[in-house]
Amino acid sequence: MKDAYGRNINYLRISITDLCNLRCRYCMPEEGICKVEHKDILSLEEIYQVAKTFVSLGVNKIRLTGGEPLTRKGIIELIQKIAGLEGVKDLAMTTNAVLLKKYARDLKAAGLQRLNISLDTLDEKKYAQITRGGKLKDVLDGIEEAKAVGLFPIKLNVVLIGGFNVDEIEDFVNLTKTEEIDVRFIELMPLGEASKWAEENFISNEIILNSVKELTKAENTDLSSPAIYYRLPNAKGRVGIINPISCKFCDYCNRVRLTSQGKLKLCLHSNEEIDIKDKLRKGEDIGKTILDAIKQKPESHYLENGQYINDNMYQIGG
Repeated sequence: MKDAYGRNINYLRISITDLCNLRCRYCMPEEGICKVEHKDILSLEEIYQVAKTFVSLGVNKIRLTGGEPLTRKGIIELIQKIAGLEGVKDLAMTTNAVLLKKYARDLKAAGLQRLNISLDTLDEKKYAQITRGGKLKDVLDGIEEAKAVGLFPIKLNVVLIGGFNVDEIEDFVNLTKTEEIDVRFIELMPLGEASKWAEENFISNEIILNSVKELTKAENTDLSSPAIYYRLPNAKGRVGIINPISCKFCDYCNRVRLTSQGKLKLCLHSNEEIDIKDKLRKGEDIGKTILDAIKQKPESHYLENGQYINDNMYQIGG
């Protein structure tokens, strides 16, 4: 599928739930979320039908996100069905890895190919603080199990937060020396709950190259990837830098998002949504709706009233 600017849209990110087993301070309110009625959430069968339609239109890369996707019952069966679609070349998941030790083997057997794991600190106390009670050991055990069953490559997504984890940049970078792991530093984005943090805690990713002088540019053949990759001398893994605020990557954007409530988001940093769920339940041709929507994908994201959008990341899909 081509949008109005000639970009090939071949990547769909599906949020299968807005529920999460953590309460990360920049993502979710302390009291949790207002639970949505069951009828307002896409069923797993509906998610599969939408994914199937997207694949028939040319999407070959699908990522399942949340909230936390591993909290959704039936996730293994959904992965198995999506993996069986002819045309799906890349099936991945973004997870906080808290439940990964339990599910890694079944995920691999169902057809999941790789993982992105959200991890903002390697310090046990700081992890409990930022997640409001999470246990770092659960995450580390999950990573080890994923490696053991062959869910490669693993990418660690680290949100860079001023005054919190800047002192751990070198520790994260050093993980790539002996492990085939990509560590990707992501600038704190002013989305929903994080907008309260962004003004005081935002820090540019430029600090990474200033902190670790040994990093040199690494080859990256995927222009649609938001990360610019670097590598330590003789390291097995890479260090990625993602700058959605200080440096846009809109020119090569190849993705759209589907929320757990069946809304199609053409740009992460926009409040505009297209209701796919309603049309799907009315028996309308969602293929035509999708094709028409792709033509409306904006050329670039922009600020709205001083911040990007009102939704939190758990509502959009990480």
